[in-house]
Amino acid sequence: MTAAQFLADLEAKPAALRALADRLGAGNPFAAIPSEDIRRVVLVGMGSSRYAAAVAALELRAAGIDAVAEYASAAIGQPPGRETLVVAISASGESAETLDYVGRHVGRSPIVAVTNVASSSLARVADVVVEMVAGVETSGVACRTFQHTGLLLRSLEARLTGIPEDIATLCRLVALASEDLLRRRGEWLPAVLAALDSPAGLFVLAPVERLSSAEQSALMVREGPRRPAVACETGDWVHVDVYLARTLDYRALLYAGSRWDAQALEWLAKRRARIVAVGADVPGTALNVRYTGDDDPDVAVHAETLVGELIAASWWGRR
Repeated sequence: MTAAQFLADLEAKPAALRALADRLGAGNPFAAIPSEDIRRVVLVGMGSSRYAAAVAALELRAAGIDAVAEYASAAIGQPPGRETLVVAISASGESAETLDYVGRHVGRSPIVAVTNVASSSLARVADVVVEMVAGVETSGVACRTFQHTGLLLRSLEARLTGIPEDIATLCRLVALASEDLLRRRGEWLPAVLAALDSPAGLFVLAPVERLSSAEQSALMVREGPRRPAVACETGDWVHVDVYLARTLDYRALLYAGSRWDAQALEWLAKRRARIVAVGADVPGTALNVRYTGDDDPDVAVHAETLVGELIAASWWGRR
């Protein structure tokens, strides 16, 4: 597990995304689920799997589907039943908490395994297996698998709503966005690293519809370079994280696009925090990182995390 391996995993994102696009172009991988009797959907996982699940559950509810994302470690949760679809997410298919949760539903609820390992323990107990098609992450860090999970769960939404969505094309657009960020990283990354480098750590903000971007970015900074990093929803920031902005050397990475950006930015400016915005030209920031397709929220939610991941890879390399 090295910074060089992690960077190589990130650089392989465009090719992996196109492989996923080819798979999705051949048909919806969730086609086999018994959607006729399903009344509710429970998405479970840990870490980055849960991050992606929470955003997907929000999208499903917005589409009129009773859906929730749960920590697989929960001792309580949705009771099993044939009307409950359990979507268990684990890149390795061996997460102890996820296997434990699924164990309560085996033979009692329909189970879908979303995993990168078709021969895993999770896959063996599932009724339907959906492969992530992310390839082997040599660093051991869930980066491509996180991205592919989010895109695959869009296919789940299309299956449950019956409303077709061209996720294969979306994968290719995300690949183009990723290529653009990777190709031009020499232009934007050094300045971003300098702007965000603080002994107090990194604070990452994102709208609730893309909160997984902030959570994944903060996780990458903790996991690789072993630096403090905290994620917060942009609107909630003024209620829970604003208190640190005056007392610390506060550096914030803002995934732009929340209805509440201006509110957070007003408080950040008062406290003279240094801010890097991603995906828009935001007044009052130290830098703005733009990329191909960043004006499309569907592209942004699956592509923008690469900014945080490249920051983490760079800091990890220095360590």
